[in-house]
Amino acid sequence: MPPEAGIEAVFTEKAPRPVGPYSQAIRAGCFLFIAGQVPIDPATGKLVEGDFEAKARRVLENLKAIVEAAGATLDQVVKVTVYIKDISKFSDFNKIYADYFKGVKPARAVVEVSDLPVGADLEVEAIAYLC
Repeated sequence: MPPEAGIEAVFTEKAPRPVGPYSQAIRAGCFLFIAGQVPIDPATGKLVEGDFEAKARRVLENLKAIVEAAGATLDQVVKVTVYIKDISKFSDFNKIYADYFKGVKPARAVVEVSDLPVGADLEVEAIAYLC
């Protein structure tokens, strides 16, 4: 069996195109590995301007669009990693995040970082279980 058997890329126009040589997500068996999403508006290809809430919602909408393109819902997300440039925004992020993850909450890590691709304030990656 070739190494790529059972592995497929997931792509949707409802999330931004990757800014590098990677896929929006990879389905591998029962798992969906979603690449880090930054607050890029898929319609314009540009970073969202405005307050932290607008940026956080754009990131989570991008994540949601990719999960849905794989035929799943956010309820199937089992692990989330958040990279944030300003940890003082942790509480603000939690309020917004709670709007998206209402059922069983995924396991999660939040890490403060010094910089992110394209000058973003935050990036979120996730793993979903599809079976």
